Order: sequence, then C-alpha cells, then structure tokens
Amino acid sequence: MIDTTDGTFAGDVLESDVPVVVEFTAPWCRPCRAIEPWLQELERRHEGRLVVARLDIDANLAVPGRYGVLSLPTVIVFADGEPGETIHGAQPRRRYEEAAARAAAGSGT
Repeated sequence: MIDTTDGTFAGDVLESDVPVVVEFTAPWCRPCRAIEPWLQELERRHEGRLVVARLDIDANLAVPGRYGVLSLPTVIVFADGEPGETIHGAQPRRRYEEAAARAAAGSGT
C-alpha cells in the first residue's frame, strides 16, 4: 500500500499502468483502519495487476474535493486515469474483493 498525496496523486494513480484502488482515509477514522488489512491483502493477492493507495484527507484537500469524497472511508477504483467503481462507507470484505477482482481482470496483465 502506498501513501499518495495531492502532489503525487497524478503520478501514483492517474498515470499508473495498472488499476489503483484508492482509500480516502484519515487517522481518526476507525472504519478506515478496519478495512486497511483487507485492502493490503487484496493488493498482495493481485500483485502486479493492481495497486492499493491511501490518501489522508486531513492533509490533502484538493484530490478528495475533486472526486467528491464526502464520507469515510471512500474507496475509488481508478483505471487508465479515470475513476470507476466507488464504495462508500465500510462494507463487507466481499465488496472490496469483488471490486479488486474486476479491476485486476481489466488490467490486461
């Protein structure tokens, strides 16, 4: 899992050769901390076919504003520089697994 910022988001996410699952999070967000191990596991399971990144919304205001992030956690799957599937709030583990599998399958690698 990489930490991305307003300054590195374009390179880390939008210009990535593989889909990127971005978790919009904050240090005080307990549901965010609860899903992070699941997201890290998904990245390991789909190694080379997708990347997982997290963005701290308290320290980075521009990117969350650009993508309309209003609640935490919000997870957005980016592919080819475009936002796709969005998951709002803490959801069952299966929901993240399905989104990651769809993204990894579409990566073409």
